[in-house]
Amino acid sequence: MSVACCIPFVECVSCLACVRWVWKKYLYTSGRESENWGLATVTEFEPVPRLCKYILSLYEDDIDNPVWSPPGGYAMNSDCILLKKDHAISNGRVSPYMLYLDHDNADIVLAVRGLDLAKESDFLLLLDNKLGQTTYDGGYVHNGLLKAAEYVFEEECEILRDLVQKYPNYTLTFTGHSLGSGVVTLLTLLAVKNRDKLGYIERKRIRCFAIAPARCISLNLAVRYADVISSVVLQDDFLPRTTVALENVYKSLLCFPCLLCIMCVKDTCTLEEKMLQDPRRLYAPGRLYHIIIRKPFRCKKISPIVRTAVPVDGRFEHIVLSCNLTKDHALICIIQESEQVLDAMIEREQIMGIPAEQRMERQASLQKEHRQEHRAAIERAVALDVPHASYPPSYGTFEEVE
Repeated sequence: MSVACCIPFVECVSCLACVRWVWKKYLYTSGRESENWGLATVTEFEPVPRLCKYILSLYEDDIDNPVWSPPGGYAMNSDCILLKKDHAISNGRVSPYMLYLDHDNADIVLAVRGLDLAKESDFLLLLDNKLGQTTYDGGYVHNGLLKAAEYVFEEECEILRDLVQKYPNYTLTFTGHSLGSGVVTLLTLLAVKNRDKLGYIERKRIRCFAIAPARCISLNLAVRYADVISSVVLQDDFLPRTTVALENVYKSLLCFPCLLCIMCVKDTCTLEEKMLQDPRRLYAPGRLYHIIIRKPFRCKKISPIVRTAVPVDGRFEHIVLSCNLTKDHALICIIQESEQVLDAMIEREQIMGIPAEQRMERQASLQKEHRQEHRAAIERAVALDVPHASYPPSYGTFEEVE
């Protein structure tokens, strides 16, 4: 009898906790996370719209006769697509990917597509993970995504080495969206750790752009590899903020209240200090770029901006209750908004009338600022006692002659 009397009380307390959480989330806005970050420049953000289009082209059967072409087209040469592999060729071990030789931008690009809701193999890849199951390079990583990255690296290692040696002035760029972002993140880790297999390529020639990234590596790795990995997040995108396991996210897509309930319990019962102390917790990788296109609680768009930083705490830890949280994850929306924000950035520079020589000086100083910011992020991670965080030996990045 006494137990039965407690049930209504427990229900009331639970309801009040959920209402409090929802109210706090309603007041929480996505701009708060990056309000103290610096503004990105045209030079560092310029590759983003182009790389997003390369990823979108993977949905086409024939690039010369496109079906999903964005405004302005893909701006790709079909003769420069060196290989393209789908689920059938990889036996479902990884999402479709391609290798593209971009002569116009001196870039060797390996692009990986996002989740295909119609393919069971993509879901199995996501499900292949348990908390703290797999470690790599002194940190924790998503097991299924690591396997997919290892498959791609083993399959394409030789052709990548040949291209890197044939074009010594080209960068090697890995890029992917959603599920593909996790694959290319771990592929970048593999490439950096096995540069001897890629013709001893310099670390500074390797870069990764994770579009709408999945949380796939632990905090110490996310900060340590911030000099080569960049994550691009469109305002309210849910995936970089979803702290529940990836497999539970996609299980709950058809029952969004279930996902919110899980998030409520985790956010209510977990302190931020405890989050930082958990070495198994996964995060969005690398340097973060946050595209801001709307004011809080308003549908009307503002003049878009891009903020960037290498944060240790506050790496998109809170989901935003917004009608755009799934829309902002869509690749076509990211292409549209990233092009508009890049045009706005270029226009602002033209209005300021910055001379070409001064822009070159600014680019050189920006590289120095990024190295200093990366160093400071690692030092902060050590100061906050982030597990396995330590100042690494010279990468050839910090110690470059300035």
